[in-house]
Amino acid sequence: MLVNQPWRRNLETICLPVGALIVAMVIFGLFCAFAGANPFSVYQSIYKAAFGSWSAWQNTLIRAAPLMLTALCTALPARLGLVIIGNEGALVIGGLAAVLVGLNLGTALPAPAVQIGMALGGIVGGGLWIMAVGALRHYRGVNETISSLLMNYIAIAILNHLVEGPLRDPDFVTKPSSAELADVLWLGNLPATRIHFGLLYGLITCIIAYVLIQRTTFGFAARTAGGNIRAARIAGLPVGKLTLAICFLGGSAAGLAGMVEVAAVQKRVNESLVSNYGYAGILVAFVSRHNPLATILVAVLLGGILASGGILQRSHNLPDATVLVFQGIVFLCVLFSDSLYNRIPFFQQHRVIHERAATPVGSGV
Repeated sequence: MLVNQPWRRNLETICLPVGALIVAMVIFGLFCAFAGANPFSVYQSIYKAAFGSWSAWQNTLIRAAPLMLTALCTALPARLGLVIIGNEGALVIGGLAAVLVGLNLGTALPAPAVQIGMALGGIVGGGLWIMAVGALRHYRGVNETISSLLMNYIAIAILNHLVEGPLRDPDFVTKPSSAELADVLWLGNLPATRIHFGLLYGLITCIIAYVLIQRTTFGFAARTAGGNIRAARIAGLPVGKLTLAICFLGGSAAGLAGMVEVAAVQKRVNESLVSNYGYAGILVAFVSRHNPLATILVAVLLGGILASGGILQRSHNLPDATVLVFQGIVFLCVLFSDSLYNRIPFFQQHRVIHERAATPVGSGV
């Protein structure tokens, strides 16, 4: 008889990602050793730069804010069985849409109203961008992973065309950029910190996404269709509408991340908007097992790693891009750990054999 032990499955969802991170740390340590750096000192420096002081925490949280949002671009469609990696493109389109709204409205309306308009522009721009991927998948059978990846390049090409042409500010000579947003439209910082309000956007959006997926009929329908799309169609679920809706929601989160970047960090749009937060969000989504609440913790962890690039260069003579090597190793280890789910005997249901009780001799049985 099979005995259901759900705690083993819950333990599996924790142990495998954690194990993947430990293996990645060992491999990255060997990489640092071959590069001539002491691995233990490197990890000590990473911790110091990421979490060693309040100033370090602020740098980490600033980078974690967009990661929370871009991770949802992969995490939400994954509940429907879709592998979307167009996070960077949705972020870029969202940032462009937000800047267009901000520059056109300017100070014609109260600043809070314009900021809301910019946020809506980013949400709609990013949402429609990824919804197009879902439409291609559902109606034409186009692989969503390939199409979303290619759409990243299209979004970046659109960005470059606009900032070098129609949107270019001739007074900004450092690099092709749009005009700067009015200072009243900038996202402010949390009181007594350098952390912008984009962090609250990320936290609130992740909480809303969790409630939507885990506590609503829409989320139940999406998870059902993701488990067996053929059975979902037989049950009468509107798979097409679910696909478009959840792709829009995922893209809207990444689009909001683009708005946060232009309104809180850059104050204008240029090639710096392509900051790889979208690609890093894919890693956050996979490490967190597409759980919107877990993405908060993973985004903070990865944000700390990204914040440590400078100290590795100054203290250990390692290139600033070393943290990207670490990020790539983690991604590969997490992808490999996915192949181990449901294959490790300890985490599976256990078979219990009940022996028949001995029957007294002469009982006639």
